[in-house]
Amino acid sequence: MRSLVSTATLMFAAGLAGAAAAQEPGRGVTTVDEIVVTAAPYGVTADATTIAVDVLDQEALLSAPAGGLGDVLNGLPGVRSTSFAAGASRPVIRGLAGPRVQVLANGLGLIDASSLSPDHQVAADPGEATRIEVLRGPQTLAFGGSAIGGVVNVIDGRIAEQAPEGGVSGRVSAQSSSVDEGVSVGAAISLAAGPLVFTLDGLRREAEDYDIPVPSESRRQLAAEGEAFEDTGATTLENSFVNLDAYGAGVSYIGGWGFVGLSVKRTETDYGVPGHAHHHEDEDHDDDHGHDEEEVVTIGLEQTRYDLRGVYDFAGGPLAQVRFAGGYADYTHTEFEGDETGTIFASEGYEGRVEVVQRRQGGRDGAFGLQALSRDFNAIGDEAYVPQTDIVEYGAFVLQRLDRGGWGLEGGLRVDTRDLDSVAGSESFTNVSGSLGVFAKPSEAWFVGASISRNGRAPTEAELFAEGPHIATRAFEIGDADLDSEEVTSLEAALHYDDGGQLEADLHLFHARYDGFIDLRPTGDEEDELPVFAYVQTDAEFYGLEAEARITAWSRGDDRVVLSGGYDIVRGSTDLGAASRVPPFALSAGVEASYGPLLARVKARRVGSQSRVAEFELPTDGYTRYDAFLGWRPAAVPGVMVYVEGQNLGDAEIREHASFLKDLAPAPGRNVRMGLSFTF
Repeated sequence: MRSLVSTATLMFAAGLAGAAAAQEPGRGVTTVDEIVVTAAPYGVTADATTIAVDVLDQEALLSAPAGGLGDVLNGLPGVRSTSFAAGASRPVIRGLAGPRVQVLANGLGLIDASSLSPDHQVAADPGEATRIEVLRGPQTLAFGGSAIGGVVNVIDGRIAEQAPEGGVSGRVSAQSSSVDEGVSVGAAISLAAGPLVFTLDGLRREAEDYDIPVPSESRRQLAAEGEAFEDTGATTLENSFVNLDAYGAGVSYIGGWGFVGLSVKRTETDYGVPGHAHHHEDEDHDDDHGHDEEEVVTIGLEQTRYDLRGVYDFAGGPLAQVRFAGGYADYTHTEFEGDETGTIFASEGYEGRVEVVQRRQGGRDGAFGLQALSRDFNAIGDEAYVPQTDIVEYGAFVLQRLDRGGWGLEGGLRVDTRDLDSVAGSESFTNVSGSLGVFAKPSEAWFVGASISRNGRAPTEAELFAEGPHIATRAFEIGDADLDSEEVTSLEAALHYDDGGQLEADLHLFHARYDGFIDLRPTGDEEDELPVFAYVQTDAEFYGLEAEARITAWSRGDDRVVLSGGYDIVRGSTDLGAASRVPPFALSAGVEASYGPLLARVKARRVGSQSRVAEFELPTDGYTRYDAFLGWRPAAVPGVMVYVEGQNLGDAEIREHASFLKDLAPAPGRNVRMGLSFTF
């Protein structure tokens, strides 16, 4: 702790010295179009950074399919989904998932247990969001070692940062889907009363078991079990239902100096876990012989969360503003076996951040900050494979960017500590991470950048202390308290092209080399009728590319026809063999047309097969998915869109290779989705 404080003091001193040298008149931070606040506290544009970024804005989210975070983001460049169930999906970025992908709510951690296991739902739903920012790669020094694979920031607007225009604003959305008889309704409103702004929002989603085009168990799974595959055609995936309620409120005080606000949010959801059942022996059977009964597994999640957030703008001097945020959450994930309570996972804690943004001078931006987390994790029940653990984290960072117009530099440094105190032992880790990037703008249309970074991630409570059956992964997992921090050295090259009219293109090449990659590997033993998997450390390598292009084929005023295409691929290997659940390539092509009040989109996406698999992992066949969208925006009612969408029109068998349930629970079949959205 003393070393962290010393280092943090030096970093803050460096930041203050840089800020003093960068003083200029005026107030506030520089504002530019399409600012991505997750990339840095001072904000950068998505097409002017070496970090790979995607943004879903409110317009896109209002007509997005109802679903979990991973499933909604699935299909963005380099992003897939764990697709564990309709109620539980987490993003997979560049082949990395779980604790290597940090999911945030308004810049703070969720304080849930979603990174612990793929059957744990993320405590942030896309239906609540006004904006979602996705950063791919480990150059995310503002958020620490848990962001070694990437960051997803869900921004909900519950704490208003500015008064709504005209004193009131809001949104309403509703949609239904045929494949699961699903219904989703959401609404939010923001009201100004003098310097106060009040917000209120709610979301309700209900969906029955969804239809699938083939039997739930794959051909390869049945063959591995010595059974024959019988194609009985379309059916329903049992126990794939989901019900969700999320609602919240906030109040902000807004003045010429900035804002400060408070919010509260409640999330309640229950969902089924397809392909999972627990066997219980019935000793009272009439034939006096016990027999096994299967109890379906369902999950109930509850979280109450309180947040404080604000910004203070300096009228002058070397500093532009101070940003601060704090959150408290109480989270419970309960696994039910039939009507009986099975295992309970609980997470309660606090997190806080303070960020100081330097005033821009001569093309120089900078920020520095502190972050702290205290979280108590506990698991109770027969499958409580991770013991009670108290986790305390501290972090300090400094980020700097210099943009000289034709060229520039960006870089940063971060120090993190993580202390874990468990009934199984206590461990402490300190990691230093840093990055350096260079970019050039040969013309107004071109941006070329390259970066190198070195990042560290401390092991999680599961990787250190796990010991017991983990039904979600169908393994008996054993941790290793002697694990060291995981470190990665990554290189990334970025190219953006935008001629302001006809062509936009984006390309990212990346290579990451892991020293001490923490992997879950089979030992060859068996415990509780499950194969034993142990956490070990090895070296690993991940590399690949992501490419996108949009061509405006025709335009007249606001009407246009745009052609788009994309391709992404990642390869992952370790010294022990292929990395597990690394998704195959994806190739997409689409056409989007807007004409007067009409908006139409057609898209085809080809996902390849995957035969590069780890032990106990089956290959996956490729598939092609077709989607078509038609929307109507009546001129007489501004802000309204009515739409209909056909998803997976070819009724393809879709099994996401990144999913633990890919051979037991395919994705939904053909679906017709209808909806309406309204903003005011």
